[in-house]
Amino acid sequence: MSINFIEASIEKLVVHKVGNKVADENFVISKKEVILDKETTLLLSHYFLSQFKSAELYRFYHDTELSYNETYSYTSKIFTDPSLLIEQSSNIARHLYNQSTHPKIKGGEFYLVYFKNCVLDGEILDGIGLFKSENKDTFLEVEPIIDGFEIESRKGININKLDKGVLIFNTQKETGFILSIIDNTNRNIEAQYWKDDFLGVEPVKNEFHQTNQFLGITKQFVTKQMTEDFEVTKAEQIDLLNRSVEYFKTNDKFEKNEFEKTVFQNKELIESFQGFDNSYRNTNDIILSDNFDISSQAVKKQIRAFKKVLKLDKNFHIYIHGDKDLIEQGIEKDGRKFYKIYYKDES
Repeated sequence: MSINFIEASIEKLVVHKVGNKVADENFVISKKEVILDKETTLLLSHYFLSQFKSAELYRFYHDTELSYNETYSYTSKIFTDPSLLIEQSSNIARHLYNQSTHPKIKGGEFYLVYFKNCVLDGEILDGIGLFKSENKDTFLEVEPIIDGFEIESRKGININKLDKGVLIFNTQKETGFILSIIDNTNRNIEAQYWKDDFLGVEPVKNEFHQTNQFLGITKQFVTKQMTEDFEVTKAEQIDLLNRSVEYFKTNDKFEKNEFEKTVFQNKELIESFQGFDNSYRNTNDIILSDNFDISSQAVKKQIRAFKKVLKLDKNFHIYIHGDKDLIEQGIEKDGRKFYKIYYKDES
């Protein structure tokens, strides 16, 4: 799915203050919308929307019934009647405050924004944005005075750094709407409160999700499980990671059997991978198809996490991009380890 905000406009905006509940920080509810001039509207549009570029999309869910998901329920009411924005935004802010119970969660301003003219896969839609600013930057103001200048420092929000945000598109309401999410702060366990506790979402099972998940499973197998089942060198691990990425880069469609034969090639290795794949899916409650269209955006995202560098002590880094048969590993009689590298051209 593609997202476009070229014509998007802010129709309504309300701001609340949400602190950390267990730290007894303030929870301040606003009772009126913010009135914006044209310049501030443009700055806020950039702040709220410019970082939503990922093809990874989500939907609200609940284990029992979708209507029990509080953020889904409150935003549904706003889409039905935008005049309820202040009332329902207060409910959403209170819900966020009640989930802010980890000691490392930072307080901050919480914004609810009603957008018009958001485009999702060519369809023009209304959208609701929920944003939280947790970090402040220091800015310097230089002011002229008689015979010189004075400099003052101020704390404020950097409009190029959105901390947390979610855009909820008014489509597919029956299955939990379509959401795009950003969380640029505290990506550890305590930060999951934004997606899991406050929003309550699950990934949309599209080609991005399928590609991203399968490459992730492959990486887990090669870097962890395979070393327990077989004697493999770091160079061989990197070679398998390269082959798996190459398969996804050179094919439009994923075929699991073809992937296994192309990448692993060895019957015992394929059987080990299949066992790990099934176990990983069951343990992590992941449902994947054995055939799907490949997402180039997901491949680009995963490539960054695939290690291609062989680090030897603190002296050498060997970057391996292809044929593992051109590199040999051995041990000298005195116990020193070595790699022998074959090549044709030097550049």
